[in-house]
Amino acid sequence: MSPQLSRRGFLAGTAGFTLALTLPLGGARAQTAAAAGSTPFAPNAFVRIASDDTVTVMIKHLEMGQGPYTGLATLVAEELDADWSQMRAEGAPGNDALYANLLFGAQGTGGSTAMANSYMQMRKAGAAARAMLVEAAAAEWGVPAEEITVSAGKVAHPSGKSSGFGALAAAAAGMAVPEDPPVKDPKDFVLIGTDRPKLDSVAKANGTAGFTMDVYREGMLTVVVARAPKFGAKLRSVDDAAALQVKGVEMVREISSGVAVYATGTFAALKGRDALVLEWDESGAETRSSAQMLQDLSDAAKSGGAMVEEAGDAGAIDGAAEVLEAEFRFPYLAHAPMEPLDAVIETKAGKAEMWFGSQFPSFDKPTAAGVLGMKPEDVQINVLLAGGSFGRRAQGSAHLAKEVAEVAKAAERDGVFKLVWTREDDLQGGYYRPATVHRLRAGIDAEGRIVGWENAVANQSIMAGTPMEATMQNGLDATSYEGSNDLPYDVGARRITWARVDSPVPVLWWRSVGHTHTAYAVEVFLDEVLEKAGKDPVQGRLDLMLPEATRQRAVLEKVAEIANWSGRRAEGKGYGVALAKSFGTYVAQILEVEDRNGFPHVTQVWCAVDCGVAVNPNVIRAQMEGGIGYALGTALFNEITLGEGGGVEQHNFDGYRMLRISEMPKVEVAIIQSGEDPTGVGEPGVPPLAPALANAWRALTGQTVHQLPFSTLTA
Repeated sequence: MSPQLSRRGFLAGTAGFTLALTLPLGGARAQTAAAAGSTPFAPNAFVRIASDDTVTVMIKHLEMGQGPYTGLATLVAEELDADWSQMRAEGAPGNDALYANLLFGAQGTGGSTAMANSYMQMRKAGAAARAMLVEAAAAEWGVPAEEITVSAGKVAHPSGKSSGFGALAAAAAGMAVPEDPPVKDPKDFVLIGTDRPKLDSVAKANGTAGFTMDVYREGMLTVVVARAPKFGAKLRSVDDAAALQVKGVEMVREISSGVAVYATGTFAALKGRDALVLEWDESGAETRSSAQMLQDLSDAAKSGGAMVEEAGDAGAIDGAAEVLEAEFRFPYLAHAPMEPLDAVIETKAGKAEMWFGSQFPSFDKPTAAGVLGMKPEDVQINVLLAGGSFGRRAQGSAHLAKEVAEVAKAAERDGVFKLVWTREDDLQGGYYRPATVHRLRAGIDAEGRIVGWENAVANQSIMAGTPMEATMQNGLDATSYEGSNDLPYDVGARRITWARVDSPVPVLWWRSVGHTHTAYAVEVFLDEVLEKAGKDPVQGRLDLMLPEATRQRAVLEKVAEIANWSGRRAEGKGYGVALAKSFGTYVAQILEVEDRNGFPHVTQVWCAVDCGVAVNPNVIRAQMEGGIGYALGTALFNEITLGEGGGVEQHNFDGYRMLRISEMPKVEVAIIQSGEDPTGVGEPGVPPLAPALANAWRALTGQTVHQLPFSTLTA
């Protein structure tokens, strides 16, 4: 049996039963395929039990390395009392009504919400399946259901009768789904809270895992698109004569994003694209350099913007004994996942089927349908594994789905088309984390207390112009400034503003979104203020902590404990701390750095995290470690820059540098034990790293880094 039971394999193979449910469960009944070749199950099934005892969990969240296959399957296995060895996971197809993210009201993965919105839903699914197996066994054995036990995938009775799940599957399929099955008391957890290997690791390691690039269909053409060299430019003319002479190129078509080249293989498509002669109208293009854009953002921050938060006397800062000011500048950032964007579409007889790592099927399906002139129900999305995302596939504009649908439509015939973005396409194609400027001011009284705090943020809106704009209140895009307001510290009077500055450069959520820059600005400036007041960075934060910020206090105290903050001081080393809450998860980090020829080298990171119930500590540690490495490489090296005239200067990993294995520090992670509902871990490990690095670097060298990346130090 393959480590992952495919949908086709299940339907063509052994009989079993599917538990199809949404919450609430009242009135539902199980759905079954009594024999091979029967009608497919209703696609809102979360639990499938086959006659060979395997349990397949349909995962409604995109698996892109952050662990939902494993985490959500753990919840089902816990309540089902399954053995971990029998668990499988499979990506659920795009179906908004059946697989909605309960926090979004639409099918999508993002904001570290997979575990948070699915925690009880998946436990209830497992508990219902268990109850149905027990009822089936009781009926078959002629014993009371309350005498039956389930453990490690076995259903048993004191009389000696026992069975695996599979032998009871057909009978269980005829049982009514419990309306509200009870779930376990946390003290009885067997799997939740313990380390379990990730379900998708073996398949990824041995090459059997299927990604979009692995999809090949009969007669498929590979397509690449020539896009504008500057953001906002429009196609004026195209000469495709030379491209059509390239062996393997079958056609060239104009689409809204540029010129698509269709060929029998990737190499031919790329050669054909290189042969195009294109002329662009740059009258509406972004022609400013990054330096000019950052200065414009600085000016916008100076002039103020919409009010985000205001409390206390705004004049407290001006009347303080001492006033500190600082400006922080952040560049555009690419997501740079290992798998660039790709998608496959097949059109046939007025319907379309798509295969790709769709992060928001709820956006992608209607967008593709609209382009193709179809009803959304005539478009099927098969959600595949994704080789990373970090926000790149979380497209409010659904631009990838739109582009591949336009490719299919422009072909003017049914067929199969694989759209491929190269690494260069992705790094130069936009959809970056917005460039941002923070201007901060703080007032300190004669006793060293903070009496006032201002933060003016200026950047582009990510939500504007997408379906997510409907969630903006009073014209405010919270993802642009989140983390700059609602601080856990008592900083006296507060005034937080946001200035929206538009540009043709397309922007997108980036791993931990606004917290990537707000945590840096807040925590580095706070460190400077505490230093000016003569206070210890850890104790100073604890002294400022608001009474209600109990979970922030706990992670800060824990990280100080495991790092031995008060006693650990090595010659030639600097130490820094930072704290951030993002997506409901609390993370504090302490970092040790040394100076190597005027550039920081991080030797160790200590991390404390409170994400509620720790469903799988192994996954939590991995996500903290991965977030730390991702954030460190970004803080040290990464920026997307527009040169004079507006062209992007980075092309590939030679200019957009990744962290090397020799640069990865030792990481120690402490997970706070908690009874709170679980929150996400895919993003929250990122925000504290860069400010902790900056604070450690200043402690070591006296130099504060107000503009990222750190490579600007040696530029």
